[in-house]
Amino acid sequence: MKNPEQTLARIAPFKRDNEKGASASQEVSFAFDDNRLASIVFGQYDQNLARIERRLGVSANANGNQVVLRGPKEACEQARRVLQTLYQRARLGQAPDEGDVDSALEETAYQKTLFPSEVDGSRETFGELRTRRRGVVRARNAAQDRYLRALRQHELVFAEGPAGTGKTWIAVGHAVSLLEQGAVERLILSRPAVEAGERLGFLPGDMKDKVDPYLRPIYDALYDFMDGRMVERGLQTGMIEIAPLAFMRGRTLGKAAILLDEAQNATAMQMKMFLTRLGEGSRMMVTGDPTQVDLAPGQTSGLAQAVALLRDFDRVGHVRFEAGDVVRHDLVRLIVEAYEKASANPVKP
Repeated sequence: MKNPEQTLARIAPFKRDNEKGASASQEVSFAFDDNRLASIVFGQYDQNLARIERRLGVSANANGNQVVLRGPKEACEQARRVLQTLYQRARLGQAPDEGDVDSALEETAYQKTLFPSEVDGSRETFGELRTRRRGVVRARNAAQDRYLRALRQHELVFAEGPAGTGKTWIAVGHAVSLLEQGAVERLILSRPAVEAGERLGFLPGDMKDKVDPYLRPIYDALYDFMDGRMVERGLQTGMIEIAPLAFMRGRTLGKAAILLDEAQNATAMQMKMFLTRLGEGSRMMVTGDPTQVDLAPGQTSGLAQAVALLRDFDRVGHVRFEAGDVVRHDLVRLIVEAYEKASANPVKP
């Protein structure tokens, strides 16, 4: 049952706009075929509708499988396309959450810039990747879409940007998809073993126990895309290798999907060493956040140097994420933006 207080709250903004003499508004009504799927699209207590309202400045009212949109013409049309996009995903068994709503909003806005004269939705959509465990994973914004395209087109791809933009997660998902398609024979996932501004001292255990804390984010992403038993079997057979950057020296990595995460903490010498490991039939992905370098003072970040040196190579892809591309949580995006503003205009605490 829908929450009547939320329904009233959604109608009120539309009335106030009319009282203020806002720009011409219109009403758009349509219905979905399946009541159950429509309810999934709207979300619990119509929370997905409420999110669309806040983002687009429209009023959205649902009754069963019926939807009535009121507001500026272009905003209503985009809201309609967003709901239809979410409905198609729900038909495929993908119950939309807040992130999916944001993704559909970004996607429909992006489509409009590419095809401003079209309103029928028959246009290019954001890219996607498929894995057995995760199913279809679609890009949530234009930057992620460029990233997926670059991963498919180039043998070496650099991805720079703040935390929460999906750089590592998408790279691991792409690597798993290459393995499942037979395009590569193994996965090699690596990070520099550098503490984030603190010294942890000597960690107990064998070599694996000592380096695992540094590589935990990669493990987390890997378990998202592969069944746990397959991951364990892959680690035992060598089909999946997770190792610190220092262990890459002297190797030629052929027929492999190779990821270097947190690359901003690789020195210039380490980055050169890593990039020259690329062998025949391999694909290499390098991700990092240039604003979170934990190297000792005076050391040059290998990521910044490599991007500058290889930026104009046709076979090398480069994607830059911004604060607005954060998909982890709305608050994370605001935090990143606040720090970016502070770095541009330093203020005293």
